[in-house]
Amino acid sequence: MLEISKAVLERHLVRKSREQKRRFEQLLRERYPELTADEGGLLRSRNLVIGDPQSAKIVFCAHYDTCARLPVPNLLFPMSLPLTLLYGLLLAVPFAAVGFGLGVLSGAAAGLLGLPMEMAAALAAVLMVALMGFVFFFGPANPNTFNDNSSGVVTLLELLGSLTPRQREKAAFIFFDNEELGLLGSSGFARRHREIAKERLVINLDCVSDGDNLLLVQSREAEDRFGPLLAQAFQPREGKKLLLERQGRAFYPSDQMNFKLGVGVAAFRRGPLGLYISRIHTKRDTVFEEENIELLAEGGRRLIDLL
Repeated sequence: MLEISKAVLERHLVRKSREQKRRFEQLLRERYPELTADEGGLLRSRNLVIGDPQSAKIVFCAHYDTCARLPVPNLLFPMSLPLTLLYGLLLAVPFAAVGFGLGVLSGAAAGLLGLPMEMAAALAAVLMVALMGFVFFFGPANPNTFNDNSSGVVTLLELLGSLTPRQREKAAFIFFDNEELGLLGSSGFARRHREIAKERLVINLDCVSDGDNLLLVQSREAEDRFGPLLAQAFQPREGKKLLLERQGRAFYPSDQMNFKLGVGVAAFRRGPLGLYISRIHTKRDTVFEEENIELLAEGGRRLIDLL
């Protein structure tokens, strides 16, 4: 593994605050002084770009911001949207209970102060939403981010560091900011660079180091234009499966969704309910299967050569 990748895993696992992100950017600039920053949009997301996406044939990306620590994992079933939604509803139950308690207290306060009950209900709703926002987005930083998304960052660095000068001319690399706050970095980039968003093949790596089933979720347009090349480039190894699915048959919410030719790549475990991701957004996010990174970097090199 490259020294810069080791530095990410040893000293830059947490990239949540502005200062933590600044130090990560400085690490990249020391190795790649040609790096440019694409900044703007909501919360002034700062995307880090290596290479020229305008002239490149392919863009590889991964979000570099990291999440808040949650008491329970963000569980995702890519082949079953109903299961994913059901789990999300179960996560909402404690907040609903808190909201009910806030409603009772607000109602009692309204009665004492002579305020309208509608005002008390609105206050309770605002407090509940604020609590959810704090816990999910602005709570204490998760100290372990090996899978989400240090794995994607390291895969980009390993691929970039292994390319020949000719291969580098064909590819660009973007480290997106504020994915954890709602895909803000990539959505802003797509608005500012509409041609790239519509015309470039975009491979997004997000949570690729925990699981033996590597799933590529392709937009309909990406599958139609590049499906055979993707199948040729990304090859399985013993104990590792490569699965290609069209968006709609599989669901993976990440930065590739902001691009017409987007392909999301993630690693999954397999259980009784099918493929799933667990552990992320908790301090148990400690699994880093280096073989996954090697396999995906190798596939990325093949894909560049095929384009």
